[in-house]
Amino acid sequence: MAYQQFSYLYDRLMEDMPYDDWVRFARQCWDKYGSPRTVVDLGCGTGSTAIPLAKQGYEVIGIDLSEDMLAIADQKAAAEQRRTPFLAGGSVQWLQQDMREWDIGRPADAVISFCDCFNYLLEEDDWAQAFKRTYEGLAEGGVFLFDMHTPLQLHNYAESQPFLLNEEDIAYIWTSDFDSSRCEIEHALTIFFREGDSETGSDDALTERFQRIEEVHVQRAYPIVRVEEMLRRAGFRDISCYADFYWKKPSEDTERAFFLAVK
Repeated sequence: MAYQQFSYLYDRLMEDMPYDDWVRFARQCWDKYGSPRTVVDLGCGTGSTAIPLAKQGYEVIGIDLSEDMLAIADQKAAAEQRRTPFLAGGSVQWLQQDMREWDIGRPADAVISFCDCFNYLLEEDDWAQAFKRTYEGLAEGGVFLFDMHTPLQLHNYAESQPFLLNEEDIAYIWTSDFDSSRCEIEHALTIFFREGDSETGSDDALTERFQRIEEVHVQRAYPIVRVEEMLRRAGFRDISCYADFYWKKPSEDTERAFFLAVK
């Protein structure tokens, strides 16, 4: 899925997301299973997880389908490198690829995919294809770590919507339509953001305009047991699942499930 114009506002709207927790969770996983050299970040977006890992000395390959997202990620990485050089061995590169068909030309030591990227794959065959490709792309003993929204989280979105934001320079209206038969939710966002010169102090309305963009994003959730079955069919062993950024087993209240699978 391409994020189109939304990619240029993505970091502003996602600034409260727990990127530090994703990085921490990955590091804790590698403490248990061995530290990787090469890390593939599937659905890397604007690099908010890939870049911190590169700064810590990992060789990171960020993969995303959106050219716009990757362009922003590249700009952010360059700015971070100027601000604080990466630790020895740390690097990041970007590849525009489909997560169902990704290929870096050599085995990866670890693969991660955070921020519910897999929920954007709407059919079981898509998940199976992405799992199979990830299994093939990992080195023997390599670790695959990813998260997903559970069915409960999609139900919660449907019950809590609409969502509204109204700030000085940006606003949105976010509504959701839930298909319970497929456990699939469609998010419709209408976003208004300010452009033009807003710092001149002028009362001229022409110096401050708002642009409107519309985006539709669809996610689907599967039961944890079904995802574990798909991972086994792809060839993974030592599969485990954890809840909401903690090393604890999921429960009926789990909203974000983390899967860990070893090749």
